[in-house]
Amino acid sequence: MKPVWPKGQAKDETCWSGKEYCRSTNNWYCLSKTQADSEALEYAKISGLDVVTVCPTLVLGPMLQSTMNASSLALIQFLKEGYDELENRLRMIIDVRDLAEALEMAYEMPEAEGRYICTAHTTRSQDLVEKLRRVYPNYTHPKKFTEGKEEEKICSEKL
Repeated sequence: MKPVWPKGQAKDETCWSGKEYCRSTNNWYCLSKTQADSEALEYAKISGLDVVTVCPTLVLGPMLQSTMNASSLALIQFLKEGYDELENRLRMIIDVRDLAEALEMAYEMPEAEGRYICTAHTTRSQDLVEKLRRVYPNYTHPKKFTEGKEEEKICSEKL
């Protein structure tokens, strides 16, 4: 994502992922989300259309569909790949039900405009692994955790 952002300042709706960085790291998912948001908001300015975007962090929770979604797939890959070592960084998570409420709120608020960051929970990788270990004891879980770079903070106060 690599946005140019002041050190120690929480990232908010004014922070955008660097498109060139996403391209150079082949992070096509992040690039597509960034491009879709920026073009939708630009179109809103030109056309006068009222556009609101909600940008969730990692979305987890019950699934309604029979096919695997991207967030659940990320967890399954995490469990199946059996990393020996993992960076013990903060993970920002939103429950799918909380995200649904946020979307409804943004839709129903006439004054809503622009982008909204949507996150609710933070947990360290090690704590997440411990929870997964209790629920899925037969999978291989990381046993060693390393300290990573300075933590990024994300702010969803606007929502």
